[in-house]
Amino acid sequence: MKDSETFGVERGWGRRIVDWLNGQSDGKLEARLYGEVVSTVNFGEFEMFSWMGDVQAARKLVKRASKRFKIRVIEGGYKPKERIFRMGKSDYAMVRRGDRVVGHLQFEAPLVGGFWKLVAEERV
Repeated sequence: MKDSETFGVERGWGRRIVDWLNGQSDGKLEARLYGEVVSTVNFGEFEMFSWMGDVQAARKLVKRASKRFKIRVIEGGYKPKERIFRMGKSDYAMVRRGDRVVGHLQFEAPLVGGFWKLVAEERV
């Protein structure tokens, strides 16, 4: 997977975290905010960002940012094991706080354009 738009950080931390991610990545990753905010019932509001580059680098850096700044992050880009045909794209994400996974999220987007919308969430 080359890029994903289902990564996020707690609201108010977006610019600072994206700048930090870009500085730490050594050219393996480019992150940028795209102005979308996702509100969850259990975990609060998140500023979503997209990235281009190595998926392993993105996951490691997002986890490090959560530990360093003591904030919740959304680590997206997970797919279900079973094949389900729907009229939209689906993506699954974990909500992390440091090393701990505190929840799971399910996003959907229309097949043609549009932003990701939160469909379901659960606490762990």
